[in-house]
Amino acid sequence: SEEEDDIVPGNPRGRYLVTFDPLDGSSNTDINSLIGTIFSILPADPHKDASDASQFLQPGSAQVAAGYVLYGPSTMLALTTGKGTRLYTLDKTYGGFLLTEEQATIPKYTAEFAINMSNQRFWEAPMKNYIADLLKGKEGIRGKNYNMRWIAAMVGDVHRVLCRGGIFAYPRDLKDPSKPDKLRLMYEANPMSFLVEQAGGASSTGYQRIMEIIPTDIHQRVAVILGSKHEVETCVNYHRNRTAPVISD
Repeated sequence: SEEEDDIVPGNPRGRYLVTFDPLDGSSNTDINSLIGTIFSILPADPHKDASDASQFLQPGSAQVAAGYVLYGPSTMLALTTGKGTRLYTLDKTYGGFLLTEEQATIPKYTAEFAINMSNQRFWEAPMKNYIADLLKGKEGIRGKNYNMRWIAAMVGDVHRVLCRGGIFAYPRDLKDPSKPDKLRLMYEANPMSFLVEQAGGASSTGYQRIMEIIPTDIHQRVAVILGSKHEVETCVNYHRNRTAPVISD
């Protein structure tokens, strides 16, 4: 997990591996804003020791299940087992989570984006160009006005995407050249990508589908772009072409 550098062995005969970020958005705790927990479940290799980190190095496409819990005005659970994304709400009188949305569906098109604009000067050119065109709004080549949202907790920003669409991006930047990518592949990018794709959205680093990446380290970091399918594809095209293409709606 994000709070543990090494593997914490559980049941040596267990069938599954769990990776998780126990407290996403921890900087929000002292202002009573949104925080959450993200988790991913992978199949265990019965021929490997429970403490062997190499068995965790599976692509996101191998995930058996993934989800997050959002601690907000209501406590919600988003969960996928590869057959769509469901949303549950904690009901204290019932003593558990109740299904409140059978199938979350992300609209293909959107006019909202979530990104930390304070890092703009450190981004690669494709992301700078993409965001610049969003900000030009109706007068620019995108032909419509966009709104920006930013909660500073991936769980909160992705939950909004699941509920009403949008694009969330935490792109590569050169603020700290030793760590150009910020989000962890195994317990942030992969589970969120699984949830988003199962809701009809898309995810990418800008150059590769996130869930196709073969991890080389359990704490590997990647750039993340996910959300409404058309908008993600548009952003990816900026990275492929390193220009500002117009994609017809």
